[in-house]
Amino acid sequence: MSSGLLALLDDVAGLAKLAAASLDDIAAKAAKAGAKAAGVAIDDAAVTPRYMVGFAASRELPMIWRIARGSLRNKLLFLLPAALALSALAPFLITPLLMLGGAWLCYEGAEKVLEALGLAHGHVTPVMVAEDPAAEEARRVAGAIRTDFILSAEIMALALSTLPAGSLVEQAVVLAVVAIGITVVIYGAVALIVKADDAGVALAAGGRPVLAPLGRALVRGMPGVLKALSVVGTLAMLWVGGGILLHGLEEFGLAAPAHLLHGAALAIGGGVQGWLLEATGAGVLGLALGAAVLGGMRAAGR
Repeated sequence: MSSGLLALLDDVAGLAKLAAASLDDIAAKAAKAGAKAAGVAIDDAAVTPRYMVGFAASRELPMIWRIARGSLRNKLLFLLPAALALSALAPFLITPLLMLGGAWLCYEGAEKVLEALGLAHGHVTPVMVAEDPAAEEARRVAGAIRTDFILSAEIMALALSTLPAGSLVEQAVVLAVVAIGITVVIYGAVALIVKADDAGVALAAGGRPVLAPLGRALVRGMPGVLKALSVVGTLAMLWVGGGILLHGLEEFGLAAPAHLLHGAALAIGGGVQGWLLEATGAGVLGLALGAAVLGGMRAAGR
Protein backbone atom coordinates (compact mmCIF):
# COMPACT_ATOMS: atom_id res chain seq x y z
CA MET A 1 0.00 0.00 0.00
CA SER A 2 2.74 2.42 1.06
CA SER A 3 4.96 1.43 -1.87
CA GLY A 4 2.09 2.11 -4.28
CA LEU A 5 1.55 5.53 -2.71
CA LEU A 6 5.28 6.33 -2.97
CA ALA A 7 5.26 5.30 -6.63
CA LEU A 8 2.26 7.56 -7.24
CA LEU A 9 4.02 10.45 -5.49
CA ASP A 10 7.11 9.82 -7.62
CA ASP A 11 4.95 9.98 -10.75
CA VAL A 12 3.33 13.20 -9.57
CA ALA A 13 6.76 14.72 -8.81
CA GLY A 14 8.01 13.67 -12.25
CA LEU A 15 5.00 15.25 -13.95
CA ALA A 16 5.48 18.42 -11.90
CA LYS A 17 9.14 18.62 -12.98
CA LEU A 18 8.16 18.05 -16.61
CA ALA A 19 5.47 20.75 -16.38
CA ALA A 20 7.95 23.17 -14.77
CA ALA A 21 10.49 22.48 -17.51
CA SER A 22 7.84 23.04 -20.17
CA LEU A 23 6.79 26.32 -18.54
CA ASP A 24 10.43 27.45 -18.37
CA ASP A 25 10.86 26.55 -22.04
CA ILE A 26 7.70 28.46 -23.00
CA ALA A 27 8.78 31.46 -20.93
CA ALA A 28 12.22 31.47 -22.59
CA LYS A 29 10.72 31.24 -26.07
CA ALA A 30 8.17 33.97 -25.27
CA ALA A 31 10.93 36.25 -23.95
CA LYS A 32 13.02 35.71 -27.09
CA ALA A 33 10.04 36.30 -29.37
CA GLY A 34 8.96 39.39 -27.43
CA ALA A 35 12.47 40.86 -27.53
CA LYS A 36 12.57 40.57 -31.32
CA ALA A 37 9.27 42.46 -31.55
CA ALA A 38 10.42 45.21 -29.15
CA GLY A 39 11.13 47.71 -31.94
CA VAL A 40 7.56 47.55 -33.19
CA ALA A 41 6.26 47.73 -29.61
CA ILE A 42 8.22 50.95 -29.00
CA ASP A 43 6.63 52.57 -32.02
CA ASP A 44 3.18 51.41 -30.89
CA ALA A 45 3.76 53.07 -27.52
CA ALA A 46 4.98 56.24 -29.23
CA VAL A 47 2.02 56.48 -31.63
CA THR A 48 -0.91 55.74 -29.29
CA PRO A 49 -0.73 58.86 -27.03
CA ARG A 50 -1.51 61.02 -30.08
CA TYR A 51 -5.04 59.64 -30.11
CA MET A 52 -5.71 61.20 -26.67
CA VAL A 53 -5.01 64.76 -27.83
CA GLY A 54 -7.99 67.08 -27.27
CA PHE A 55 -9.89 64.94 -24.77
CA ALA A 56 -10.63 65.63 -21.12
CA ALA A 57 -8.19 64.02 -18.68
CA SER A 58 -11.03 61.89 -17.29
CA ARG A 59 -11.46 60.17 -20.68
CA GLU A 60 -7.80 59.28 -21.27
CA LEU A 61 -7.60 56.06 -19.23
CA PRO A 62 -10.99 54.74 -20.48
CA MET A 63 -9.80 55.33 -24.06
CA ILE A 64 -6.51 53.52 -23.40
CA TRP A 65 -8.43 50.61 -21.88
CA ARG A 66 -10.70 50.37 -24.92
CA ILE A 67 -7.74 50.47 -27.31
CA ALA A 68 -5.87 47.85 -25.24
CA ARG A 69 -8.89 45.52 -25.34
CA GLY A 70 -9.12 46.02 -29.11
CA SER A 71 -5.40 45.30 -29.43
CA LEU A 72 -5.73 42.08 -27.45
CA ARG A 73 -8.73 41.07 -29.56
CA ASN A 74 -6.69 41.74 -32.71
CA LYS A 75 -3.88 39.51 -31.50
CA LEU A 76 -5.76 36.63 -29.89
CA LEU A 77 -8.89 36.29 -32.02
CA PHE A 78 -7.57 37.15 -35.48
CA LEU A 79 -3.79 37.20 -35.74
CA LEU A 80 -2.91 34.22 -33.54
CA PRO A 81 -5.15 31.75 -35.48
CA ALA A 82 -3.85 33.22 -38.74
CA ALA A 83 -0.25 32.75 -37.58
CA LEU A 84 -0.89 29.13 -36.57
CA ALA A 85 -2.60 28.39 -39.88
CA LEU A 86 0.33 29.94 -41.71
CA SER A 87 2.82 27.89 -39.70
CA ALA A 88 0.91 24.65 -40.34
CA LEU A 89 -0.19 25.09 -43.96
CA ALA A 90 2.19 27.51 -45.66
CA PRO A 91 5.37 28.10 -43.62
CA PHE A 92 7.18 29.15 -46.81
CA LEU A 93 5.08 32.33 -46.81
CA ILE A 94 6.32 33.51 -43.41
CA THR A 95 9.53 35.12 -44.72
CA PRO A 96 7.90 36.93 -47.68
CA LEU A 97 5.14 38.26 -45.43
CA LEU A 98 7.69 39.36 -42.88
CA MET A 99 9.59 41.18 -45.61
CA LEU A 100 6.41 42.94 -46.71
CA GLY A 101 5.86 44.00 -43.11
CA GLY A 102 9.47 45.12 -42.90
CA ALA A 103 9.03 47.23 -46.03
CA TRP A 104 5.95 48.84 -44.46
CA LEU A 105 7.93 49.64 -41.30
CA CYS A 106 10.66 51.20 -43.46
CA TYR A 107 8.08 53.26 -45.33
CA GLU A 108 6.49 54.53 -42.12
CA GLY A 109 9.86 55.32 -40.57
CA ALA A 110 11.14 57.09 -43.69
CA GLU A 111 7.96 59.14 -43.90
CA LYS A 112 8.49 60.35 -40.33
CA VAL A 113 12.14 61.23 -41.01
CA LEU A 114 11.29 63.11 -44.20
CA GLU A 115 8.40 64.85 -42.43
CA ALA A 116 10.80 66.03 -39.71
CA LEU A 117 13.09 67.38 -42.44
CA GLY A 118 10.18 69.17 -44.11
CA LEU A 119 10.33 66.95 -47.19
CA ALA A 120 7.08 65.04 -46.69
CA HIS A 121 3.67 65.42 -45.11
CA GLY A 122 2.91 62.78 -42.48
CA HIS A 123 -0.27 61.78 -40.74
CA VAL A 124 -2.14 64.65 -39.14
CA THR A 125 -3.79 64.10 -35.75
CA PRO A 126 -7.52 64.64 -36.31
CA VAL A 127 -9.20 67.59 -34.60
CA MET A 128 -11.96 66.70 -32.18
CA VAL A 129 -15.49 67.71 -33.12
CA ALA A 130 -16.67 69.56 -30.00
CA GLU A 131 -20.38 69.06 -30.76
CA ASP A 132 -20.20 65.29 -30.28
CA PRO A 133 -17.17 64.26 -28.21
CA ALA A 134 -18.55 60.74 -27.61
CA ALA A 135 -18.73 60.05 -31.35
CA GLU A 136 -15.27 61.54 -31.84
CA GLU A 137 -13.90 59.37 -29.05
CA ALA A 138 -15.39 56.24 -30.64
CA ARG A 139 -13.94 57.24 -34.02
CA ARG A 140 -10.51 57.92 -32.55
CA VAL A 141 -10.48 54.61 -30.63
CA ALA A 142 -11.50 52.73 -33.78
CA GLY A 143 -8.68 54.42 -35.70
CA ALA A 144 -6.16 53.50 -33.01
CA ILE A 145 -7.30 49.86 -33.08
CA ARG A 146 -6.95 49.77 -36.88
CA THR A 147 -3.40 51.13 -36.63
CA ASP A 148 -2.68 48.64 -33.86
CA PHE A 149 -3.82 45.78 -36.09
CA ILE A 150 -0.99 46.45 -38.53
CA LEU A 151 1.61 46.78 -35.79
CA SER A 152 0.23 43.72 -33.97
CA ALA A 153 0.42 41.68 -37.19
CA GLU A 154 4.10 42.54 -37.46
CA ILE A 155 4.66 41.68 -33.78
CA MET A 156 2.98 38.29 -34.15
CA ALA A 157 4.83 37.53 -37.39
CA LEU A 158 8.16 38.41 -35.77
CA ALA A 159 7.32 36.26 -32.77
CA LEU A 160 6.31 33.36 -35.01
CA SER A 161 9.58 33.61 -36.97
CA THR A 162 11.60 32.95 -33.79
CA LEU A 163 9.77 29.73 -32.90
CA PRO A 164 11.31 26.42 -33.95
CA ALA A 165 9.17 23.80 -35.61
CA GLY A 166 7.07 22.17 -32.92
CA SER A 167 3.57 21.40 -31.81
CA LEU A 168 0.85 23.89 -32.65
CA VAL A 169 -0.25 23.86 -29.02
CA GLU A 170 3.16 25.07 -27.83
CA GLN A 171 3.30 27.69 -30.57
CA ALA A 172 -0.17 28.87 -29.62
CA VAL A 173 0.77 29.18 -25.95
CA VAL A 174 3.98 31.08 -26.71
CA LEU A 175 2.23 33.46 -29.11
CA ALA A 176 -0.58 34.04 -26.59
CA VAL A 177 1.98 34.84 -23.87
CA VAL A 178 3.75 37.27 -26.22
CA ALA A 179 0.43 38.87 -27.25
CA ILE A 180 -0.74 39.41 -23.67
CA GLY A 181 2.67 40.46 -22.34
CA ILE A 182 3.40 42.99 -25.07
CA THR A 183 -0.12 44.43 -24.88
CA VAL A 184 0.19 44.93 -21.11
CA VAL A 185 3.65 46.53 -21.48
CA ILE A 186 2.65 48.82 -24.36
CA TYR A 187 -0.60 50.13 -22.95
CA GLY A 188 0.70 50.23 -19.39
CA ALA A 189 3.49 52.47 -20.69
CA VAL A 190 0.98 54.56 -22.66
CA ALA A 191 -1.13 55.05 -19.52
CA LEU A 192 1.92 56.18 -17.54
CA ILE A 193 2.98 58.56 -20.33
CA VAL A 194 -0.47 60.08 -20.77
CA LYS A 195 -1.09 60.57 -17.04
CA ALA A 196 2.43 61.70 -16.12
CA ASP A 197 1.62 65.38 -16.67
CA ASP A 198 -1.53 65.09 -14.51
CA ALA A 199 0.57 63.51 -11.76
CA GLY A 200 3.05 66.37 -12.13
CA VAL A 201 0.30 68.97 -11.79
CA ALA A 202 -1.02 67.23 -8.67
CA LEU A 203 2.43 67.16 -7.10
CA ALA A 204 3.11 70.80 -7.98
CA ALA A 205 -0.24 71.89 -6.53
CA GLY A 206 0.29 69.93 -3.34
CA GLY A 207 2.49 72.64 -1.88
CA ARG A 208 5.04 70.25 -0.37
CA PRO A 209 8.57 71.67 -0.61
CA VAL A 210 10.10 68.39 -1.75
CA LEU A 211 7.41 67.18 -4.17
CA ALA A 212 6.33 70.47 -5.79
CA PRO A 213 9.61 71.00 -7.73
CA LEU A 214 9.46 67.37 -8.87
CA GLY A 215 5.90 67.91 -10.14
CA ARG A 216 6.88 71.06 -12.04
CA ALA A 217 9.88 69.25 -13.56
CA LEU A 218 7.61 66.39 -14.63
CA VAL A 219 5.16 68.76 -16.34
CA ARG A 220 7.97 70.62 -18.11
CA GLY A 221 9.75 67.44 -19.09
CA MET A 222 6.90 65.42 -20.58
CA PRO A 223 6.85 67.15 -24.00
CA GLY A 224 10.54 66.29 -24.35
CA VAL A 225 9.91 62.71 -23.25
CA LEU A 226 7.15 62.32 -25.85
CA LYS A 227 9.39 63.78 -28.55
CA ALA A 228 12.27 61.51 -27.56
CA LEU A 229 9.95 58.49 -27.55
CA SER A 230 8.76 59.40 -31.02
CA VAL A 231 12.36 59.62 -32.25
CA VAL A 232 13.25 56.27 -30.66
CA GLY A 233 10.14 54.72 -32.19
CA THR A 234 11.09 55.98 -35.65
CA LEU A 235 14.66 54.69 -35.33
CA ALA A 236 13.34 51.35 -34.08
CA MET A 237 11.02 51.04 -37.09
CA LEU A 238 13.90 51.64 -39.51
CA TRP A 239 16.26 49.31 -37.65
CA VAL A 240 13.71 46.49 -37.31
CA GLY A 241 12.41 46.91 -40.85
CA GLY A 242 15.88 46.99 -42.36
CA GLY A 243 16.96 43.99 -40.27
CA ILE A 244 13.93 41.97 -41.40
CA LEU A 245 14.78 42.68 -45.03
CA LEU A 246 18.44 41.75 -44.55
CA HIS A 247 17.56 38.42 -42.94
CA GLY A 248 14.89 37.78 -45.57
CA LEU A 249 17.40 38.36 -48.36
CA GLU A 250 19.71 35.85 -46.64
CA GLU A 251 17.00 33.19 -46.75
CA PHE A 252 16.49 33.86 -50.46
CA GLY A 253 20.21 33.37 -51.16
CA LEU A 254 21.35 37.01 -51.17
CA ALA A 255 23.48 36.91 -48.04
CA ALA A 256 26.20 39.39 -49.03
CA PRO A 257 24.68 42.56 -47.42
CA ALA A 258 24.04 40.87 -44.06
CA HIS A 259 27.46 39.16 -44.09
CA LEU A 260 29.16 42.45 -44.95
CA LEU A 261 27.54 44.19 -42.00
CA HIS A 262 28.25 41.31 -39.64
CA GLY A 263 31.89 41.18 -40.78
CA ALA A 264 32.28 44.92 -40.19
CA ALA A 265 30.78 44.51 -36.71
CA LEU A 266 33.27 41.74 -35.88
CA ALA A 267 36.13 43.83 -37.28
CA ILE A 268 35.50 46.57 -34.69
CA GLY A 269 35.42 44.06 -31.85
CA GLY A 270 31.78 42.98 -31.76
CA GLY A 271 29.93 43.60 -28.50
CA VAL A 272 27.88 46.75 -28.05
CA GLN A 273 29.74 48.72 -30.72
CA GLY A 274 29.33 45.86 -33.18
CA TRP A 275 25.60 45.68 -32.48
CA LEU A 276 25.29 49.45 -32.94
CA LEU A 277 27.07 49.22 -36.30
CA GLU A 278 24.75 46.44 -37.50
CA ALA A 279 21.66 48.29 -36.23
CA THR A 280 22.82 51.50 -37.93
CA GLY A 281 23.45 49.66 -41.19
CA ALA A 282 20.01 48.06 -41.04
CA GLY A 283 18.48 51.47 -40.26
CA VAL A 284 20.22 53.15 -43.20
CA LEU A 285 19.00 50.38 -45.49
CA GLY A 286 15.50 50.78 -44.06
CA LEU A 287 15.56 54.55 -44.58
CA ALA A 288 16.74 54.20 -48.19
CA LEU A 289 14.13 51.58 -49.03
CA GLY A 290 11.37 53.46 -47.23
CA ALA A 291 12.22 56.67 -49.07
CA ALA A 292 12.17 54.75 -52.37
CA VAL A 293 8.73 53.27 -51.55
CA LEU A 294 7.44 56.69 -50.55
CA GLY A 295 8.77 58.22 -53.76
CA GLY A 296 7.19 55.46 -55.82
CA MET A 297 3.81 55.98 -54.14
CA ARG A 298 4.04 59.72 -54.78
CA ALA A 299 4.87 59.08 -58.41
CA ALA A 300 1.87 56.77 -58.64
CA GLY A 301 -0.34 59.59 -57.41
CA ARG A 302 -0.94 58.53 -53.78
